[in-house]
Amino acid sequence: MGRLTLIAALTALTAMTTTITAQDKYMTLANRQRTLVTIAANEAKGNLEGLKVSLNEGLEQGLTVSEAKEALSQLYAYTGFPRSLNALGILQQVIRERKEAGLVVEEGRDADPLSKDYDALKQGTKVQTQLVGGQPFTYAFAPQTDYYLKAHLFGDIFARNNLSFADREIVTVSAISALPGCEPQLVAHVSGSRNMGVSDEALKEIPAILEEKVGLAEAERLRGALAKVFGEKYHPVQTVDFNIWPKGEPNTAYAKYFVGNSYLAQMAGGIANVTFEPGCRNNWHIHHKQVQVLVCVAGKGWYQEWGKDPVVMTPGTIIEIPEGVKHWHGAAKDSWFQHLTYHKDVQEGASNEWLEAVSDSHYDAL
Repeated sequence: MGRLTLIAALTALTAMTTTITAQDKYMTLANRQRTLVTIAANEAKGNLEGLKVSLNEGLEQGLTVSEAKEALSQLYAYTGFPRSLNALGILQQVIRERKEAGLVVEEGRDADPLSKDYDALKQGTKVQTQLVGGQPFTYAFAPQTDYYLKAHLFGDIFARNNLSFADREIVTVSAISALPGCEPQLVAHVSGSRNMGVSDEALKEIPAILEEKVGLAEAERLRGALAKVFGEKYHPVQTVDFNIWPKGEPNTAYAKYFVGNSYLAQMAGGIANVTFEPGCRNNWHIHHKQVQVLVCVAGKGWYQEWGKDPVVMTPGTIIEIPEGVKHWHGAAKDSWFQHLTYHKDVQEGASNEWLEAVSDSHYDAL
């Protein structure tokens, strides 16, 4: 890795406690906690390149090596030893590279030692009871698992006070957001984190961080869990994976011909990948002296020619738009949409004629 640019060295939090204070109750995410979100989600997702970026950002934003190591170690209980060990290996690599580059690496303090008479099962039961809202919880179906949860996870691991309870739940919620099929556990931890010092405001910040730094699917998964916990309406959105087909840059050059936000990624061979956010569509338009080809590669969208019924576009749909035909295309209301596009049979003097926008009433009737 090349030499990194150190943006700023923020003062690390020097005394993390497991006591929920009045200040904790109204907290929003500190910079170091925002990086814990992306570190945890990338660890759970198995995205080691993304994790490396997140760890570097964390160390630049006041996260200590001790805190990063603790978060990744805790995650073995949620994502398994293979992911946790891989992530700890990446942390070692990041530390080595930063030291070689002369960048700041703050070790931080380790957890305080536990007393000789420390009772992990007793303390873990107390912590788990706090997490679930004051009602003791016993997993009678699998007593040994119940013991591991109480004595080891909430007793041994949560007793280590180099991360606060709030930090640990931010890590847990972020990680489970990256695990498809674990929605019940995600809902439970969103609810429980409110009992461990994470404010509602802080919880509601996390989806935007996930969307920007990790992925749409992870953000949407958490938005659904938050809506369930807070009793709010939620309209699921079909997501796409920008690691497969790049999102590209905001399509500013053509923004005036679109309703909503679109993005453009130029590909090889004169092909472009266009990404539409949910509800985004372009205006009615006509291609003169050229044929446009659309190939849907992700999500769900619409194509419509003037005077004809709309056509649903899903991955694999190919549309060849005849020269001189008035038409529009864009995303469905509840889905991101990506299509490749190129022109063929291009004649001299080829051009695009942009027309009126597709009205909300027309679009909403689809």
